[in-house]
Parts: sequence; C-alpha cells; structure tokens
Amino acid sequence: MSQAPHHDCDHASTRLFGNRTGLSLLPVLVVAVIVLVDNTGGAGMIWLPLLAAGPALAAATNRPRGVVCVGSLAVALSVTLGYDQSVPAGELVAVLSALLAVTAASTLASELRRRRERVLADVRSVAEAAQHALLQPVPQTVGPFQVAVRYSAAAAEARIGGDLYALVPTPHGIRLIVGDVRGKGLPAVETAALVLGVFREAAYDESDLLAVVGRIERSLARNLGPDDFVTAVVAGCPQPGHLEVVNCGHAPPLLISASGEVTPVDPAHPAPPLGLRPLSGQVPGLQRLPFSVGDQLLLYTDGVTEARDRAREFYPLAEGVARHVSDDPARTLTALHDELLTHVGGRLHDDAALLLLRRQCARGQAGVGSASAVAL
Repeated sequence: MSQAPHHDCDHASTRLFGNRTGLSLLPVLVVAVIVLVDNTGGAGMIWLPLLAAGPALAAATNRPRGVVCVGSLAVALSVTLGYDQSVPAGELVAVLSALLAVTAASTLASELRRRRERVLADVRSVAEAAQHALLQPVPQTVGPFQVAVRYSAAAAEARIGGDLYALVPTPHGIRLIVGDVRGKGLPAVETAALVLGVFREAAYDESDLLAVVGRIERSLARNLGPDDFVTAVVAGCPQPGHLEVVNCGHAPPLLISASGEVTPVDPAHPAPPLGLRPLSGQVPGLQRLPFSVGDQLLLYTDGVTEARDRAREFYPLAEGVARHVSDDPARTLTALHDELLTHVGGRLHDDAALLLLRRQCARGQAGVGSASAVAL
C-alpha cells in the first residue's frame, strides 16, 4: 500500500468551473433588474442606456456566444420599452447604437479572455506535469515504520513550490529529508529536484549520514547562485532503536515519545543552510537519539510554524502535536492540518509540508527497496 500526499488545491479548478454556471446568469439578472426599475420608475431614457451593463458584464463571465445573446436581449428589450414609453426615435437609435457597440466590444473582450484562459490552462498543465514527475507515492509502511505526509498549498494556483521531502529505504536503514528551497516557482522546483536526486543516490551509496549531506552540499555549490540556499533536515535509522539527525538551518524536528511527550530536537551545533557553508565555514553535526517502539518523529517546513492567526500569533505546533498525537500517523497529520487551517482562518499564506515517521514494531530494519520522493 502507498499513499500520495494530500493536496488541498486538487479540486480548486472543479469548484471554480462549477460556479461559472451561476456567474453566466448574472448579466441576464442585471438586465432584468434594469427593466424592472425602468417599468416601475417610468423614466425610460434615464434607465435604458444602463442595459449596456448586461453585455459588458457578460464579457467577464460568458463565452462570446453568451455575450451576443445577452446583447441581443438588451437590444430587444430596449426597442420594446422604447416604443411602449414613446421614446423619440433619435434617442432610441442612440441607445441602440450604444448597445450594439458595447456588445461588439464585449464579444471581442470575451474571446481574448477565453484565449488567455486557454494559454494559462496549458501553462498550468505543464507545471502540474513537472510537479507530478517529481511526486511519487509515499508508502504507508516501510519495514518497522509507519509513514504519513501532508502538504498544503498557500493558494489553489500554487501547485509548485520549494518545499521538498523524500523517504528512502536503503541498505543503511531508512533515510528521509525535509527541506525548503529559497524562492518559489520553477527555479525552486529545479533546485528541489536537484536536492532530491542527489539525496536519493547518496542515501544508497553512503553509509555515513554526514557524507550524504556533504554530497548534497557539493552539488548545490556547483549549481546554486550566490543568494540561493536550502534549509533541510536529514534523518536516518541505521539500526533498531537509534535515530540520526543532521540539521542544516531548518526548523528542529519534533520527537514524540510513546507516552506522548513532545521534545524539539534542537541542533547541538547549529549549521547554516545547504549552499551557504562556504560563507560561514561551519559544518553540520550528527545527533544520535534513542528511537524506540511507539516513538515518532515529525519533520515539517516553516509554513506550519510561521502560520499566523488574526492576532498575528504563530501556530503552536508542539502543543498541537501533544493534543492530536495517536498511533496512526495519518490521523495525527489530518487533525494537525485541520487545526492549522482553523488557526489561520481557512487559508495559508505559505506552503506547508509535514512528514511523520512512527516506529511500530521491533521487526528488522528496512533494506533496499523502492524510494519515494516528493518536491512541492
């Protein structure tokens, strides 16, 4: 069994197009209201020119054919009301000319909008393809471990970002990485792909976790610009009951004991983000921690801890974990995600990724198997 990361923006397009039917009827409603006001007010020439609002609004909500239909309806109603109210012929002709001109211009605007939407859809399709090329299902169970992931986009359009994570079963035990690339968009995805590619190869080849980090650092040094960097936490379980963590300028993971106690894994020797080591001269250190049956490790990006509510208060992740921790990592992350959205009022302002690893039994360590990697 495997699971894909949850994306809250997956059905945004469906919701958008589902609402379009109601919006397409809005211009007709506007025309109907103007006709009603005109009939009740009894002042024809004051209100009839406002019928041009119908086709003008239709340009933003309808296809060209819909704009023509709304414009034709407005013209027909203008003629009918003009004759009923004995509007002078010259004034009625002026109103009809204005309606026809607005309808023609709105039809052109609608066609241009439709073409732009088609181009945008093509571009977005390419972006999603690039995203899905990096996204692979994450197994729910890897050897003696349960795994769950959760990703929330800041906006429906933000299908691509710089958050990344990967989980790799190797001959040296299970290894994982969670990171955040500076920047957004395709450049950030390119860097995330580079980090994930190097990590997946090095995780198999290198028995030392620091050597894995060193290979990522050297690759980024050759490919990143002077102002680019990647914050990351690399972790591994080389043998049952032990956990190794290397933190490169990233938010500290949370270690959750079987009894539910939540402890931040602060780095003993703080190190700069990946790509900035030549500027500081500091090297990351390797932390070794006990990791027994029932213990869990939560890795996350700063989109979680820097999420603010209306009072500008940060989301208290450690407290949230203590409230919602369970024996099912997927259920824990779902509860955390729901609480996070409630905290920010329903919409995140930055991408947020969570990866939760739980040791569920004392079986043998995972060996070489299929790797799972995600770039968000």
